[in-house]
Amino acid sequence: MPDLIDEVDEELRAERAKKLAQRYGGFAFGALLLAIAGVGGWEGWRWYERREAAQAGQAFLTAARDAAAEGADLRASAERFAGLAQGAPAGYRTLARLRAAALLAETGQLDAALAAWEAISRDNEVDPLYRDLATVLWGLHALDQGDAAVIEARMGPLAVPGAPWRASAQEVLALAALKRGNTEQARRALQAVLADATTPQGLRERASRLLQGLGS
Repeated sequence: MPDLIDEVDEELRAERAKKLAQRYGGFAFGALLLAIAGVGGWEGWRWYERREAAQAGQAFLTAARDAAAEGADLRASAERFAGLAQGAPAGYRTLARLRAAALLAETGQLDAALAAWEAISRDNEVDPLYRDLATVLWGLHALDQGDAAVIEARMGPLAVPGAPWRASAQEVLALAALKRGNTEQARRALQAVLADATTPQGLRERASRLLQGLGS
């Protein structure tokens, strides 16, 4: 008798399972399809991003090579980098914007270059490292026509210990101090550049020459 009861219970459980499968199986299958589609969509998006990044990288390197070639039309190169920045992924977009600004400055289009660096420095979608670099480049090139006090105010936060562009910001501070005629402040800024172990060699040599010119 117990065997019969167990068999009946098993049949009932099987029947309930069948009804549940009929009732909810469609939902479960649909959820499975959505999960598969989601994974496939994510992998597809990652493939698309990798392809776009590779294409942008190749385009950037080609443009950089052409701009460095002897007799290159640098104004056209600046426009080319600006065009690349329009549709490139974030990293290459920023690099292309920075390169375009540098070429604008190199070809005498200083106002346009300053505006380009300023735009990068205030773009919250740009990595802070490159925003700060754009600020330093803006300050360096604004010295001839900008307000030295304004430039110093912008450089101050970038010249603190541990800041990635500290040495470059200190150099700009020294040049701004010289523009205002404050030789002693310029000397201190240049000495800070030389005292920083992370200062690049080229910048170190410039600071040393400036100090020698100041009689230090």
